[in-house]
Amino acid sequence: MSATVRRALISVFDKQGVVAFARELHALGVEILSTGGTAKLLEDSGLPVVRVADQTGFPEMLDGRVKTLHPKIHAGILAVRDNPHHMRDLEAHGIAAIDLVVVNLYPFARTAADPGQSLEQVVEMIDIGGPSMVRGAAKNWEHVGVVVDAADYSAVLDALRSAGSLPRALRLTLAAKAFAHTGSYDGAVAAYLSRVTGTDATPAAAFPETLALSFPKAAELVYGENPHQRAAFFRDPQATGASLASARQLQGKPLSFNNILDFDAALSLAADLGSRAAVIVKHGNPCGVGLGRDAAGAFAEALATDPTSAFGGVIALTDEVDAAAASAIAEAFYEGVIAPGFTVEAVDALARKKNLRVLELGPLAAYRREGWDLRRVQGGLLAQDWDVADAPVREGRVVTRRAPGDDEWKALQFAWTVVRHVKSNAIVYASASRTLGIGAGQMSRVDAARFGIQKSRTSLHGAAMASDAFFPFRDGLDVAAEAGITAVVQPGGSIRDDEVVKAADERGMAMVLVGRRHFRH
Repeated sequence: MSATVRRALISVFDKQGVVAFARELHALGVEILSTGGTAKLLEDSGLPVVRVADQTGFPEMLDGRVKTLHPKIHAGILAVRDNPHHMRDLEAHGIAAIDLVVVNLYPFARTAADPGQSLEQVVEMIDIGGPSMVRGAAKNWEHVGVVVDAADYSAVLDALRSAGSLPRALRLTLAAKAFAHTGSYDGAVAAYLSRVTGTDATPAAAFPETLALSFPKAAELVYGENPHQRAAFFRDPQATGASLASARQLQGKPLSFNNILDFDAALSLAADLGSRAAVIVKHGNPCGVGLGRDAAGAFAEALATDPTSAFGGVIALTDEVDAAAASAIAEAFYEGVIAPGFTVEAVDALARKKNLRVLELGPLAAYRREGWDLRRVQGGLLAQDWDVADAPVREGRVVTRRAPGDDEWKALQFAWTVVRHVKSNAIVYASASRTLGIGAGQMSRVDAARFGIQKSRTSLHGAAMASDAFFPFRDGLDVAAEAGITAVVQPGGSIRDDEVVKAADERGMAMVLVGRRHFRH
């Protein structure tokens, strides 16, 4: 069953494209009802508009809080056209049926994300009339079309031009999208109010009693981790910073499930390093991290750690990629590269690797971790704070007789930044400018220490070591000392800390305890 559109109510906060859309509706003989700023915009554009206040006989009031909350609006939306009782009610009260509702809501999430906005200002962005109209139209989708996204204007117009009405399948699709939209909106409000401080100055709970999530689909993926698994990428509508969701793909094959995971891991570490850095990630773990004077130098340092594992990985750079860096990247096979920007010469150099995914992020300073770290398990969902960087290593406690030298301090800080992004149990060996060996995902810490040495392609004499958690025994430290490691940073907290510190003193090593572990599962 199709639905003829004779009357449309248009009330939008985001007015992009609405004038052209309304003009086409008018040309198709559709009467337009509207409110406030939308009505003024349409009138100023030369379109005839019936103001909602004229339709209801009541002015907009309470500083705009009440505009459309009236039976002449909601009955017009909710009336079932083939229900004689409904239609008699409309006729008895002089209510005109509304066949199309075009509404998008106040920008609550954007306002709530602005730290400069007060609680009162954010609360004013909680839309009431808009969601009511959207929900009413979506409930009555068998008879009414509802549009909450300007991207759907063209589909509605195409249907009206070709058939003079909205087909049932389109109305159902639009209704589902509308409920997803209002659900996401209410979830954003609930999440914000659960975070703010109450009037009695008691801090709000860290997590809400109910976690409402609504992520619009950004892309269907070819498959998941493996070809037999279906997959899709869903975008966080409340994210405002630079991220994979906002990055612009310049070339290459579509992103895969594994690409997205690896790019995210690489980008997270790159952001912590800040500048002059390159990160290569494979299967969720860094396999090379380097610092340099420019993008090419940083990539060369990162690649030197483990070029074998880097093959087929993804690369994140903290600075603009120039021709020299692009030419170096194009020498081998990688799944993709992400950076704040690419010069024209770099784009040309990478173009010969037509399958290479090239993503332009924009300024890295805009990258930030938002919301919570969420992980799905069977039967539930885990939520935690993001594991953000802690105090500089130099603020840690030197527990050995020997303190680190200047170069060792730099290497310890670099290794400690990297180890937080390596899956546990994790050991990182590093100089001040690059990783030298990475031991990732081992079930015992001593094996992680041994594996990092095994992966090293150069002497570790004089290098630094970072451990993501304490040493339960001295064996991991002894293994590192025999390989030439001279400085160690670790959280401490083992019942055998004294034994481990004693081992470091015996070996002439410097050890810093920072008091905070960084497991990553």
